[in-house]
Amino acid sequence: MLVVTALGGNALLKRGEPLTAKTQRANVRLAAASLAEIVRAGHRLVITHGNGPQVGLLALQGAAYKPESVFPLDVLGAETGGMIGYIIEQELENALGHDRPVATLLTQVLVDRHDPAFGKPTKFIGPVYEKDQAEALAKAARWTIAQDGKKWRRVVPSPRPVEIPDMRVLKLLLDQDVIVICTGGGGIPVLRLEDGSTIGVEAVIDKDAASTLLARQLNADALLLLTDVDAVYRDFGTEDAARISNLTPAEARALDFPAGSMGPKVTAACEFAATGGFAGIGRLDDAVAILDGRAGTRVSESR
Repeated sequence: MLVVTALGGNALLKRGEPLTAKTQRANVRLAAASLAEIVRAGHRLVITHGNGPQVGLLALQGAAYKPESVFPLDVLGAETGGMIGYIIEQELENALGHDRPVATLLTQVLVDRHDPAFGKPTKFIGPVYEKDQAEALAKAARWTIAQDGKKWRRVVPSPRPVEIPDMRVLKLLLDQDVIVICTGGGGIPVLRLEDGSTIGVEAVIDKDAASTLLARQLNADALLLLTDVDAVYRDFGTEDAARISNLTPAEARALDFPAGSMGPKVTAACEFAATGGFAGIGRLDDAVAILDGRAGTRVSESR
């Protein structure tokens, strides 16, 4: 099968961990072991990943250096895609004994200039703060902030991805049996101008939405949305919580999931499953078992 695997933020950085290269590499090393199992099981693999904490940290570093000339989010997205892609690429090559080619592709993703998301920032980036500290930073840097659990974080526009212009390059790599790491952090957001040229835009695309678009355009057989929760739960976080093994898109849409956590994953899974493949949601350690239907939650049109 051709499997698109979307690594959640926990694969790179767990909540509360320091944003250091050492910490992220240690987490990626564990992720690479699970990704290698997918390859050894005989599947072709495309890997995507998030970048929320990393892109936010780069923005802070830039502001500390020259507040009047901070790099825009599309450039910072490209930087994090290269940085994170490099670590995943190296650790996966090591896990596979260097017997398979692995490549990172900085991927542009087209968005609509009229997307209402530009007027309503919702995408969390950067570190978490206490409310007072977040408000002070927001005032100084002209940020928009929002509550994330018990803490506060910066939020930026997250427009919906509509096209992946680099798809031809992606397919060339896959035709050569290359394991591809792409659309890092949801991809580099770009707009298409009237003359047909493209230009970057200040935004961060949702990784799960971009992964769904990628999987659909590649005609993938499966989309894995890997996180730190073993499955989708009904009434999650309550005494009545119940694990759900299988869902149709219609059943999934009828349930209510938190917008800031499981909601985007379930939405992405439903959109992909509508194309005829299946989506799996669960823990990174269970990747192969999710593909085999032995773990996680499977979303497909047929039971």
